[in-house]
Amino acid sequence: MPSLKDLRTRINSVKSTRKITQAMKMVAAAKLRRAQSQAEAARPYAERMERMLAALGAAVKGAPDAPVLLAGTGREQVHLLVVVTADRGLCGPFNTNVARFARARIRALEAEGRTVKLLMVGRKGAAFLRREFGGRYVAEITFQGKKRIGFEDADAIAERIRGMLAAGEFDVCSLICNRFRSVIAQVPTEQRLIPAPIPEAAEQSGELRPVVEYEPDEEAILAALLPRNLSVQIYRALLESAAGEQGARMTAMDNATRNAGEMIRKLTLNYNRTRQANITKELIEIISGAEAV
Repeated sequence: MPSLKDLRTRINSVKSTRKITQAMKMVAAAKLRRAQSQAEAARPYAERMERMLAALGAAVKGAPDAPVLLAGTGREQVHLLVVVTADRGLCGPFNTNVARFARARIRALEAEGRTVKLLMVGRKGAAFLRREFGGRYVAEITFQGKKRIGFEDADAIAERIRGMLAAGEFDVCSLICNRFRSVIAQVPTEQRLIPAPIPEAAEQSGELRPVVEYEPDEEAILAALLPRNLSVQIYRALLESAAGEQGARMTAMDNATRNAGEMIRKLTLNYNRTRQANITKELIEIISGAEAV
């Protein structure tokens, strides 16, 4: 049985931990508001650009001179997966869910005989997958120490991907990240980046094509918009991941604070019982000594 001193030390330690988790919860809540507003503001622009490219790309996708970002290389042998996770932990299963989703996707592709390459964005996901798939890494990108992720960060990642595509290092590029749904819900998803996804309805009919005339022509517009769309989609994923990270951390720290409070209650009860037992024992010894005299 632990002594009273040990119990007091344990109670004080748990109280200190609870103060830390409470502070981290408040910081995460403050950061969440800003990150959520940024992620929600980026969604309409990214979704509208996807629809515009789908409308424009349906007309030129089958052309022999179609942009490679739209049509791809024509093969599906080498897949590049861009896996986006956080650089910090203490956010529950946020990073683990994405890493497990990516691991399942890698195994599925390799079971089909595909070659997989990984571009890891975020320190935690890279550490999780390194033991099993470290030989497939082409780069590890981290934003640790950076207060706010900007569009230039996403554009740098997109530029690296475009360079790899130009060098013929992959055929298909997909993005794996957490989509922010709510404070308690972040859903791992996969999004095809290259070749740019075009809905079947847009290919089979002209329903999605805008009734406008473009100047310059559609090919010139696509050549300008496709590289920017790649940067926009990656930037959106970074913002969604940042918002999801803060939401997951706030939830995890709230649960940790509650658990610490419950542990303090149990330890305090145990401390009081042990103290009362010691007092009773001392009284019995005093009474027994007095009767012996």
